Amino acid sequence: MSLKKIRSILFRLVVIPLLLIVAFVLFCNLWVVLSTKSKIYDSIDEIKSNQIGLVLGTSKKVAPTRPNPHFEHRMAAAAELYRKGKIKHLLVSGDGGSKYYNEPRDMTAKLMALGVNKEAITSDNSGFRTLDSMIRAEEIYQLKKITIISDGFHVGRALFIARKVGLDAIAFSSQPVKLKYSTKTRLREYLARVLVVLDLYVFDTRPENLGEPVEITLRGSTTGKGKTDEPAAPKFDPALKQDGQ
Repeated sequence: MSLKKIRSILFRLVVIPLLLIVAFVLFCNLWVVLSTKSKIYDSIDEIKSNQIGLVLGTSKKVAPTRPNPHFEHRMAAAAELYRKGKIKHLLVSGDGGSKYYNEPRDMTAKLMALGVNKEAITSDNSGFRTLDSMIRAEEIYQLKKITIISDGFHVGRALFIARKVGLDAIAFSSQPVKLKYSTKTRLREYLARVLVVLDLYVFDTRPENLGEPVEITLRGSTTGKGKTDEPAAPKFDPALKQDGQ
């Protein structure tokens, strides 16, 4: 077999498939980013108000003695939206499957330390993936309009899912984490955008754990599909805020 023929076979079997994979990855990322960018805010003054804010979970620490800056920034953003009256209630969604590792529990504790009243927080312990959190917000917590709170590179994917499952959502980007502390997380997001396209449009992936519908209480009211009760504005108790926060 001639060298020219070998090269031709390798091109068809290796190079063309690789180019198609790269093109698909690029397509998925552009689709997710460009289709959601108009709904992402980074200014509290400019973002519209919603009753419910959905805070997407992450681990509290990246090492036993090292706080996770993504966690700190997301909680700070959520607490600030609450204090400014842009959010009435926070749904914290993450992995709560173990008493030793429970993202919603850690998120609730941090938000309370930042001045959010306990009764203004609802925990979703089955938000194991962003996909789970978004589907459960619509199907289990019966929400129709929400503000998603997470890292700027993450909220686009959450909005992409929200639109597919029927949620009217906007998003608020938390303070960016320095690149040297977030490189791996940002790189994973490129692949996560590909996976979400496949999950939504090819595999029709569903959460493993759904359960019965839950109504979120808003200061004596409930919110769900078709309900528009307006609760009293949240109050910020400075005594709850920790020094240095």
